[in-house]
Amino acid sequence: MNKNELQPKLALAITPVILTLLVLGLQIFYFGVFEPHIPLAIGLAITSLVGIRLGLKWKDIEEGIFHVIHVALPSVSVLITVGMIIGVWIASGTVPSIIYFGLKILSPEYFLVASMVICAFVSVSLGTSWGTVGTVGLALMGIGAGFEIPAYWTAGAVVSGSFFGDKISPLSDTTNLAPAVTGTDVFSHIKNMMPTTIPAMLIALIIYLIAGFQLVGSEKVSFNKIDAITGALDANFHISIWVLLPALLVMVLALKKYPPIPSLFAGVVVGGITAMVAQGDSLQSIFQYANNGYSIDTGISQIDGLLNRGGIQSMMWTISLILIALGFGGALERTGCLRSIIGAICSKVKSFSGTQTAAIGTSFATNLVAGDPYLSIALPGRMFSPVYRGLRYSTLNLARGVEEGGTLMSPLIPWNAGGAFVISALGLHIADGHMENLLYIPLAFACWLAPFIGIFYAITGYFSPKASRAEMRRWRRDKEEVAPGFEPISESETRMQDTRNPT
Repeated sequence: MNKNELQPKLALAITPVILTLLVLGLQIFYFGVFEPHIPLAIGLAITSLVGIRLGLKWKDIEEGIFHVIHVALPSVSVLITVGMIIGVWIASGTVPSIIYFGLKILSPEYFLVASMVICAFVSVSLGTSWGTVGTVGLALMGIGAGFEIPAYWTAGAVVSGSFFGDKISPLSDTTNLAPAVTGTDVFSHIKNMMPTTIPAMLIALIIYLIAGFQLVGSEKVSFNKIDAITGALDANFHISIWVLLPALLVMVLALKKYPPIPSLFAGVVVGGITAMVAQGDSLQSIFQYANNGYSIDTGISQIDGLLNRGGIQSMMWTISLILIALGFGGALERTGCLRSIIGAICSKVKSFSGTQTAAIGTSFATNLVAGDPYLSIALPGRMFSPVYRGLRYSTLNLARGVEEGGTLMSPLIPWNAGGAFVISALGLHIADGHMENLLYIPLAFACWLAPFIGIFYAITGYFSPKASRAEMRRWRRDKEEVAPGFEPISESETRMQDTRNPT
């Protein structure tokens, strides 16, 4: 069998997955240490042994590992750039000014709602959830601390808005990846995601509104504390609307459809200039902030804890975790373990509702095991496409499903690339067995509501378009395969008038 078509038996394929999860659980829940690096490295080694057992050479496995890492390198570049942005934008006064104005302008009761809406808008504009979390999200964490809102509530709203904005942005890499691997176009894909996106966002908004009044009613807010925070910011930074220029520049470049990484790096450069002009920092200090992060002692622990961060080095924990997780995912793919597991699932589902549920669940499981949102979209997208064609349902359903199980669930898995970044960028420190900050996971309502809404549509048939005549004609023209057990697309079927397609 060709090394790219390996498909081991299910029992062997699932062995490295189960063993890795056991070691991961031992590290996190028994030892109480949130450092998934070594368990994932052990999982990579176990998977490599499975590959050798199947007849692969180490060179073959190594190629698979580095192939997946190579695909995800743009995201690592975003992480590095965001690390620089965090350090430099704090030094420039951009983040402190956003916190200052936010505490002065925003109403505490509506803060969580505003956080989700602001992050969604910025993420749609930038096309990157990570860039949104690391910039605007960080500032919102500071505002939330001023309002005495638990960090995990603010983080839940930030994650909900940031990743939903990323999901429907035509500039997003994952939003373009999902239709690419399922054979649809990006704008049809975005339109088809609205039936799950809008209800999930509205439900989340209502929950955050109720929570806002429960958590930060006016009688519970310490205005003396807010005055102390704003006073300390005013004393240590030049607070002005002009220092918001770096953030405005990045937004404008994004709206003009410039690529995310150059746009974010332009924000670093302008942020450095702003720090020198407005705050009086030297060029050497800017380099220091970009590499090692910003440092200050205001005398107020909450401000110091929020502003003493950033820099490339602060992202190294996250980057190392992502690289190991990607390597594990690449080994699982090259050895055929993921293909075998997904193939076993595909062979068991014959109804549309079962297929859609399986696609969403498989994307989530790939995220959970492989730690890579790209692999969780690409692999199920490729393997489930023939099943949808055999059922005569549009692969737009599949594209939406893998986005919901891939993009939206990645920040909710702490050892996933998305989850590791959220925890690092927002300062959700998890140490000494204190894991209460992981409560942001169930509080990111919009992220986990969308998959359930998608499954509901699959069961009821609502917003589940069947294949149009044009789509089936394209399948026949491109000789797209259908899953075993289904009839190929016939010429007569492409001529039928499809009256059941709700879109």
